[in-house]
Amino acid sequence: MDESVQQTQGGAPIRVLLADDQALLRSAFKVLVDSEPDMLVVGEASDGAQAYALARERRADVVLMDIRMPGTDGLAATRMISADPELAAVRVVMLTTFEVDEYVAAALRAGASGFLGKGAEPDELLNAIRVAAAGEALLSPAATKGLIASFLAQGGHADAPAAGSAHAERLAALTGREREVLVHVAGGLSNDGIAARLEVSPLTVKTHVNRAMAKLGARDRAQLVVIAYESGLVRPRAE
Repeated sequence: MDESVQQTQGGAPIRVLLADDQALLRSAFKVLVDSEPDMLVVGEASDGAQAYALARERRADVVLMDIRMPGTDGLAATRMISADPELAAVRVVMLTTFEVDEYVAAALRAGASGFLGKGAEPDELLNAIRVAAAGEALLSPAATKGLIASFLAQGGHADAPAAGSAHAERLAALTGREREVLVHVAGGLSNDGIAARLEVSPLTVKTHVNRAMAKLGARDRAQLVVIAYESGLVRPRAE
């Protein structure tokens, strides 16, 4: 790796780690990512265990993580990254061939910032990296918020009820305004959108979001969405 290319006009580039068991796909992603002046591929992994190790070693900002890999899969690796205090700033974007399946909720619960189909356009992939690096929740167009809400409401694993109870208890620490902002975050609104809705400044909204994340132990906005649904604060609407 050429350390001399780590600086760009806008500062340090986004450090990207590619985790997929298909070498050809990793190569294609590497060419695409490295063609951007604000991004740099810092490593490639063929399984989840290697992805976790490289995330620590290479100080990645964003990991493009395939869900289905032999050995340690992407979900397990994402849980390992999320549980490691030294990797608290790392954002994981899950890559999946089939966006609409049971892995959607599992990926978000595991700590992913969002997910993207492998068939996404190049611009979508690059935007996903930038969105995740900025700490925003990434939801691809094919995976609507309503669908994700439905999966979360179904409680995809045995720990979901306990998780919901724990989240509900922590919600008590939020102020009324923080709860209100959390509802809007779960609804998919940006800080600007929430600011317009509540007639406050975007900076004020950002402060409320950050405080809610700190109180609820959320890594990013995607985790706030999970907590909002699992706690019962927000419920999926019947379509």
